[in-house]
Amino acid sequence: MSENSFKHMSVSELQAVMADKSHVVVDIRDENSFANGHITDAINLTNESMADFLRTADLDAPLVVCCYHGISSQQAAQFLISQDFTEVYSLDGGFTQWQTDFPDNIER
Repeated sequence: MSENSFKHMSVSELQAVMADKSHVVVDIRDENSFANGHITDAINLTNESMADFLRTADLDAPLVVCCYHGISSQQAAQFLISQDFTEVYSLDGGFTQWQTDFPDNIER
């Protein structure tokens, strides 16, 4: 695996690190889907909010990208790697898997 590539993270791995708040979770789903439910403390990252996020984000904090099923998050994760984030993960199974496995860890 090359250094400038994102990694994968399962929902159970994310659940395990959620308590220490060491990982930043960004959710790239549309605003309506995000408003209807998202991983606790996730940030809704849209085309409109991207510039502000990039300007203020800690590039060295581990970043987990969440989408619906873990497909489009891979492209977004690779983009964020190209923006100099050092540790980026794509959430395998996305919010759909999270909602199934951890229904009590959803914020509305």
